[in-house]
Amino acid sequence: MNKAALCAAGALFALVATGALADTAPDPWPGLVTDIFQNRPIADADGVIALEAPARAEDAAIVPMTMRFSNPSLIKVATLVIDQNPMPMAAAFTLGDKSGVGFIETRVRVNSYSNVHAVAETSDGKLRADAKFVKASGGCSAPAVKDQDEAVANIGKMKYREFKSADASKREAQIMIRHPNASGMQMDPVSRAYLPAHFIDKVEVFQGDAPIFKMEGGISLSEDPAFRFTYTPNGAKTIRVEAHDNKGGVYKGEWPIGEAS
Repeated sequence: MNKAALCAAGALFALVATGALADTAPDPWPGLVTDIFQNRPIADADGVIALEAPARAEDAAIVPMTMRFSNPSLIKVATLVIDQNPMPMAAAFTLGDKSGVGFIETRVRVNSYSNVHAVAETSDGKLRADAKFVKASGGCSAPAVKDQDEAVANIGKMKYREFKSADASKREAQIMIRHPNASGMQMDPVSRAYLPAHFIDKVEVFQGDAPIFKMEGGISLSEDPAFRFTYTPNGAKTIRVEAHDNKGGVYKGEWPIGEAS
């Protein structure tokens, strides 16, 4: 290779390394608007929904994402879309009537440098979106953190935590579910075979019998899915969770609410 070709190759590598070529790649968002939202108009967030995401992920397999709602009573569904992921629709949260959910935080895989959209469907049927650009790569194919035998042995186990809410009128809680949430793109380090996709695809959270939210998701959720959120208490004494995975697994948990009124 001559000197000019080496310089050109070096320049190309530098562009790839810095992500400068991302601007030249086709933008998947218009197609996702068609596929996920049936090509409905999507307006700017205008404060209705706000997405918090790191500009650069510390670990592409565990990227924190938070969707905040300025007026929870307006929100019917909040959908998190990672544009460049193999399965872009990471999670769609249908909020319970009068649940008063102020925010939902979860952890996702980001497979390559990507825009991430948080889309709110309001009670009048309109869509509004906020977006952030996240620098990360390889999240969907990153090896599982836990030993697979251990993961299978503990699958479906849940933990519940409560936190002091910054809003005195709300409660804050977190649900954690032990599950490999295998993406189908991860390789077993011993056999070198790809692990079959096995992931949580539905989670329902209730206070008493009243729904707080229902989540529908896929392979973009991280291993051991976790959801932290605030909600308006209705006097119920317990939090109840039912989760399902794509292989028919059903997992349940129920806990007393601390100082429930």
